[in-house]
Order: sequence, then structure tokens, then C-alpha cells
Amino acid sequence: MEEGTLNSLSRCELTEEDYDAFQWDTREDCEVRQILDRVADKWSLLVIALLDRNTLRFTELRKKIDGISQRMLTTTLRHLERDGLVRRTVYPVVPPRVDYELTPMGMTLHQTIQSLVTWTEDHQGEIAVARAQYDQRVTA
Repeated sequence: MEEGTLNSLSRCELTEEDYDAFQWDTREDCEVRQILDRVADKWSLLVIALLDRNTLRFTELRKKIDGISQRMLTTTLRHLERDGLVRRTVYPVVPPRVDYELTPMGMTLHQTIQSLVTWTEDHQGEIAVARAQYDQRVTA
């Protein structure tokens, strides 16, 4: 067993005294890194934001997400569906109709993302000042 891993293959959580900021990054038996990489990429964030309280078709999502290719949107939706965050509903009509919506778990993720957006909005002025001060020091 790799140094720093726990004996139980099903446990990802740690107590405060065991906390290691990089534990989730190095443990083979914990998928936290993979899940974070999936849900925190820009396309997933946009899809989750757009599906908040909305059911949208593939073409509607593609029109609303500037710069996303058909292939990338397909891949993103498949990953989010596989992870249980998005529900895909196919209607037996011609032409085929497919709708996407957040699952209950996806809705809780949207709430978390919204908290991050709110934090960013609340602190954007401070961040702009910090950036300007840093840029001034670096170029001086």
C-alpha cells in the first residue's frame, strides 16, 4: 500500500487530525480528484448553470454556450449523466427529441457553484486591486 493511504479502500474522508491538503490528489482509492476535475471544468460549470430550473434540448444548450463544439458538448453531457448530475430523456418521436435536466444531486451542485459565483462577485473589487498591486510590483 502506498505511503499516506488509509487501509480501507472505501473511505475518502479524513478526521481533522489526519487532514492532508493533498490526500485527495494522491490516493488511488479515492476518486475526489477525478470528480473535481469533471465538475469544475468550464463546460460542465456552464451546462450545470444553464440547466438550473430548466430543461433544455441539445441544440438549445449549444446555442447558449459560446465556443463549445458539438463533440465537446456531447462528451460533457455524457460525463455529467454518467456521474448522476444530469438526466437525459429521449422521446420516441420523429425527429428524435432529447431533453437534459439536472438531477436532484445536480441541483445541489448548482447551489455550491452559485456560492462560489457569489463569493467571486463579492470580492471582485478586492481581487482587481490585488492584481493591480501585484502587476505594479512585478513590472517595477
